[in-house]
Amino acid sequence: MQVNMMTTGALGDGDKAPKPFDAVCSEVTEDKTGMTYNALFDRFSARLKAQVGQDVYASWFARLKLHSVSKSVVRLTVPTTFLKSWINNRYIDLITGIFQAEDPEILKVEILVRTATRSVRPSAAEESQSAAEPAPAQPRRSAPQSIGQVAASAGAVPQRPASAPGPLFGSPLDSRYTFESFVEGSSNRVALAAAKTIAEAGAGAVRFNPLFIHSTVGLGKTHLLQAIANAAVNSPRLPRVVYLTAEYFMWRFATAIRDNDALTLKDSLRNIDLLIIDDMQFLQGKMIQHEFCHLLNMLLDSAKQVVVAADRAPWELESLDPRVRSRLQGGVAIELDVPDYDMRLEMLTQRLQSVRKDDPSIDIPGDIISHVARNITASGRELEGAFNQLIFRRSFEPNLSIDRVDELLAHLVGSEPKRVRIEDIQRIVARHYNVSRQELVSNRRTRVIVKPRQIAMYLSKTLTPRSFPEIGRRFGGRDHTTVLHAVRKIEELISGDTKLSHEIELLKRLINE
Repeated sequence: MQVNMMTTGALGDGDKAPKPFDAVCSEVTEDKTGMTYNALFDRFSARLKAQVGQDVYASWFARLKLHSVSKSVVRLTVPTTFLKSWINNRYIDLITGIFQAEDPEILKVEILVRTATRSVRPSAAEESQSAAEPAPAQPRRSAPQSIGQVAASAGAVPQRPASAPGPLFGSPLDSRYTFESFVEGSSNRVALAAAKTIAEAGAGAVRFNPLFIHSTVGLGKTHLLQAIANAAVNSPRLPRVVYLTAEYFMWRFATAIRDNDALTLKDSLRNIDLLIIDDMQFLQGKMIQHEFCHLLNMLLDSAKQVVVAADRAPWELESLDPRVRSRLQGGVAIELDVPDYDMRLEMLTQRLQSVRKDDPSIDIPGDIISHVARNITASGRELEGAFNQLIFRRSFEPNLSIDRVDELLAHLVGSEPKRVRIEDIQRIVARHYNVSRQELVSNRRTRVIVKPRQIAMYLSKTLTPRSFPEIGRRFGGRDHTTVLHAVRKIEELISGDTKLSHEIELLKRLINE
């Protein structure tokens, strides 16, 4: 089976030996305060030890090492898959919280396994070729699992034909994220069907291209994208797959430009069949977006499949280059909604079955599972957090009651307020004033548009935790001072205009329904 990926050690074949992933990371790991990321890890370790205690820290975290730190993602490594699973299941929220307390820009923590996969004995032709050519630099043991490594660890050893292009790169895949482990329901059925169609298409693109999946956090976007990649790399049609986050694409492209190797990187990307990009909202930088636009155009014009995910629809990604946004809107956009009760119950049931495979003594009564599924409605991620809390607590309190569960999960159960989105505010305000949502975020300055726009900005600031700059970006990339002016203007008008005050109260009720 052919699997193409970009290793973390090289961008292509060249005269200069490429730098290992860790070596490159070490050159770009200075944070805003000038402190190294090693210092960040030291502070994290001290806080973690203080919270869990010396004994727990020595048992589970003493072998935890820092792999790399980007603007929003911290990657840590452990020596075994078991340790990775244990930490992910029981402590990942605590770890993420500690890192975010040290640096609020950190959004995610990934746990990787340091062990390397077993190499495959080369054929006679490959041995003779390797004798005539210098061997490429070997990646360090701490490199993350790539697409090829995930396939190999599953028992399928990729065989690369002689005509195959050079290796491509990709972000780490999690072998647990498959279609089989993805819980289907009314909120994701359409997206799941589209994802399966793409995975089964192999090296050929399907009609809905690009496929754009969007939702708020914790509803399964990453699971679905990695399920496509995991299924595609095991397809008998041998598609050439690249899965990566927008943040990783930015970092890799910036590194290639710095090392004068951007042409090699672009040549490699032209040969892929399936490009999967997660967290598109984080794609920043004029040059990076310009290069991504060329790549997107080239792939789509060549009938290569592209799948993208973000936390909002493509037309709401105001920070993206208009050409990129337009091309993404040319495909099919599907939104994942919050899971219903049946889905949440199935997710908890599957999670319990998975844990019991490792430890059959673990059990949670059905009435508690049902109660949690009924009351935690925000996202699958919070449902996972509640489950981990229950597993942890049952080791100390084996006879948990419903009342005790509500007490332990008070921050989740029955107390989760509705999360108001800026997109919802824009939609409701636009409908109320009989204008389009596109006009609200446009540059038009007519009176019939300016007033609704200012009201929408005012409501966005009062009903959401978003900052002035973030609200400005959601309204067509406006400066934060424009939002501040709008908020003060509406506050001033409300104090002397009873009719406007009633209108805004009505809009608030509509938004919160």
